[in-house]
Amino acid sequence: MKANAICIMIVEDDPAVRNLMTTTMETQHYRFCSARTGEEALAKAVSQKPDIILLDLGLPDIDGIAIIKKIRSWSGAPIIVISARSEDQDKIEALDAGADDYLTKPFSVDELLARLRATVRRIGESRKAKDQDQAVFVNGDLKIDYAAGTVYLRGKELHVTPIEYKLLVLFSHNPGKVLTHTFITKEVWGSNWEGDVASLRVYMATLRKKIEKDPASPQVIQTHVGVGYRMMQSNTST
Repeated sequence: MKANAICIMIVEDDPAVRNLMTTTMETQHYRFCSARTGEEALAKAVSQKPDIILLDLGLPDIDGIAIIKKIRSWSGAPIIVISARSEDQDKIEALDAGADDYLTKPFSVDELLARLRATVRRIGESRKAKDQDQAVFVNGDLKIDYAAGTVYLRGKELHVTPIEYKLLVLFSHNPGKVLTHTFITKEVWGSNWEGDVASLRVYMATLRKKIEKDPASPQVIQTHVGVGYRMMQSNTST
């Protein structure tokens, strides 16, 4: 997907940071708009329907978490939080509210662009899947046949347990997105399941032994310590 096919909304009240971000968008040929307050951001989210939202949490009028929740009530546009709040709990709160990713200030332009590229790929894959009504998910060497309920790695069928399959399907429906421990446990075990992070780690360890070339240095599913996990997107097989 081309950069100029994507519209990005920058929500940032700090002039220096906002100027850095808008200049970056211009040099990379992204279409963009900007907002300085929460009210302005909500209005532009409705009127301009951005494809991606870069959101600062510490706005002068409305807290960023409230903005995420309001936008999520009617829009699925990816939201990348860019905030000075660096505690795990802040990240978890934003992600559980509906954010897709979290970048801590101060940040490098290269890292911001990498997050944007990953999100753009995710949008492209999502649109492609909707257009083709895909029954198969492919990410590098990993393939999931949803209709058959089977998983393949480098062309060979892989034996996975029902829980491991549920985990893989959940990650495959959210490629490139950080999923919190709470979100994963609720989706996989149901709302009545006690969120036992230790048990989730055990399942993730066994799953990684099956899908990762080096489970000690995972490339398919990345750990965000204290927060959750993210399935990385691969454009090629290895």
